[in-house]
Amino acid sequence: MNNSSQELTAIKPSRIKATVGVILIALFALGLGWRWASAATHGSVPSPIIDSAVASQPGQETVVLAGGCFWGVQTVFQHVKGVTSATSGYSGGSAKTAQYETVSDGNTGHAESVKITFDPSQVTYGQLLHVFFSVATDPTELNRQGPDTGTQYRSVIFYANDEQKRIAESYIAQLGQAKVFSRRIVTQVVPLKAFYPAEDYHQNYATLHPDNPYIAMNDAPKVEHLREEFPAMYKEK
Repeated sequence: MNNSSQELTAIKPSRIKATVGVILIALFALGLGWRWASAATHGSVPSPIIDSAVASQPGQETVVLAGGCFWGVQTVFQHVKGVTSATSGYSGGSAKTAQYETVSDGNTGHAESVKITFDPSQVTYGQLLHVFFSVATDPTELNRQGPDTGTQYRSVIFYANDEQKRIAESYIAQLGQAKVFSRRIVTQVVPLKAFYPAEDYHQNYATLHPDNPYIAMNDAPKVEHLREEFPAMYKEK
């Protein structure tokens, strides 16, 4: 984001309030090492038992995930080996409402989402879901994520085909049966109808604004958690 007034006004009041709260508790939170995505776990999240095979040849596949503010989800997956691009955007609603100001009302059906393009010869769909549930989101929070509230922050896996659906549903069942999380997983698994890229000023926001208190508190710890939990999958941007 640059410093234009248009972009400043595009950040909705709920996130401004959250940022103010973040500033007030920053020292305490940093000392505790808060991590929204791992707060509800009973230890490490296991890998999926059912997954697609590693492709024998380089290729390109996509997955669309929603897990709270798209700034954090995007920056996490930009640090995963095999991911060639991660784009912030909107899924779940119509094209005419795929605008930040409108989506922020929470009444459009959209969720802040990230379209992840990856090479299946380097990383599998199941491995990406492993990162999603371990680092990028807390799948037990309903219509919120950390300091952000509203249906636009719900946890969703938008599947592109039956194989993605099968793996996602199987993995959620696996995690539920193992009682990995202290609360019930509420992540939705729904068909992808469309993905609409977000405004330019939202793209790469965490990378461009590392000193923003919201990023420092909510998103930078996720990237660090990724580096610690998945060292073989981690890459610098």
